[in-house]
Amino acid sequence: MPEAKKRAAEIVSTLRKQGHQAYFAGGCVRDLLLSREPADYDVATDATPQQVMQIFPQTYAVGEQFGVVLVPEPGGATGALARQGTTVEVATFRSDAGYSDGRHPDEVRFTKSPQEDVQRRDFTINGMMLDPATNEVLDFVGGQDDLKAGIIRAIGDPERRFTEDKLRMLRAVRFAARFDYKIDPATMAAIQKLAPKIHQVSCERVREELSKMLTEGQARRAFELLDTTKLLPEVLPEIAAMKGVEQPPQYHPEGDVFVHTLLLLEKLQPNASGSVSGSVSGSVSGSVSKTLAWGALLHDVGKPATFRIAPDRIRFDGHVEVGVKMAAEILRRLRFSNYETDQILALIDNHMRFGAVQHMKQSTLKKFLRLPAFEEHLELHRIDCLSSHGQLDAYEYAREQMRSMPPEAIRPTPLITGRDLIEAGYEPGPRFKEVLTAVEDAQLEGRLTSREAAMEYVLREFPV
Repeated sequence: MPEAKKRAAEIVSTLRKQGHQAYFAGGCVRDLLLSREPADYDVATDATPQQVMQIFPQTYAVGEQFGVVLVPEPGGATGALARQGTTVEVATFRSDAGYSDGRHPDEVRFTKSPQEDVQRRDFTINGMMLDPATNEVLDFVGGQDDLKAGIIRAIGDPERRFTEDKLRMLRAVRFAARFDYKIDPATMAAIQKLAPKIHQVSCERVREELSKMLTEGQARRAFELLDTTKLLPEVLPEIAAMKGVEQPPQYHPEGDVFVHTLLLLEKLQPNASGSVSGSVSGSVSGSVSKTLAWGALLHDVGKPATFRIAPDRIRFDGHVEVGVKMAAEILRRLRFSNYETDQILALIDNHMRFGAVQHMKQSTLKKFLRLPAFEEHLELHRIDCLSSHGQLDAYEYAREQMRSMPPEAIRPTPLITGRDLIEAGYEPGPRFKEVLTAVEDAQLEGRLTSREAAMEYVLREFPV
């Protein structure tokens, strides 16, 4: 038994020995019934938060007023660090009364009834409970039938469920995409009606749902559903604007900018390492790199604004520069980290440079190859090509150059530094960068190989 499941089962057993009801609940039950390994385990119980904390003294109350307590493994960390270990979320059976802010219940009433508890949950497939000792499933909402039928269905009245927490609309899309399920017609109609209300959800929560859609392996399906549910123009109007924007057929026989982008998303497949060729973009194992995924989504975001029909063909003059500015605003709006923002913008800014890669000077090529997480640039170019003209000559050339060049050739130790220039009588200032860049370029091209030769070059080309 996996360690997390064993720990959760121990908590259930301990609560029962103290006279309480306790079950696995929510997504972990769904995943177990689908023969998938749950990412985490949640326990539902009739014990109050105070009783849970008495039974498990080392706890972290993340939402005591809502009946939620984190129980870490014995001897493990508490506080924020508890989330990083084998920690189980224990929630008290409850019913909720009203959600004025579209996220938190106005009033929480604890209950002794698991049947009453599941009525406030989001979807039938997430509304089941399981006894880990007997594997008996408590299903009061038809979740097992919907799992078998492949349906995402809100529990009870869909409009009420989505009014309680608007983020559930995005979660419906994500679950339908992840499991390749259909959204129940009544649930779909409620999402389409309430889609404009998604703006009540915090940008951070929207960002996380969208990032999961992009990295769980069904990104194209997710964005098609976002379009169908009418959520896309609400959360990412810049992507919705791609629809119907024609492209030159000689380069993009696949269709408009939106279709092209969907084809890229389709090629974002999870892998064992969680990133492309060991990229360091902070992905989790088995998922697509978040920065690569957002780079793929936004790489052509500047095209609708720059579309024009020229005498020779359709053109998008300056779409990269415009796209970088638009993407920067999107990433700011969704409150991405500085690292993620920088990497995603770099992917957009550089994605057209591969067209000239076979004709670059050695200094330009090496500086290109040493861009941070270059593997992501390479992969974005590959799926960009496969989603349009299909020609991979530049990709193969760049990959071979990257493989054949040792790191010291791409990023050699500088032959001279600013200190050397000062000792030679140069005044510190803006000219230093010009001189040092010229020396580095000559070094990368193999024209300078020693400090002495570099100083001779400087004195000759940039006299004091």
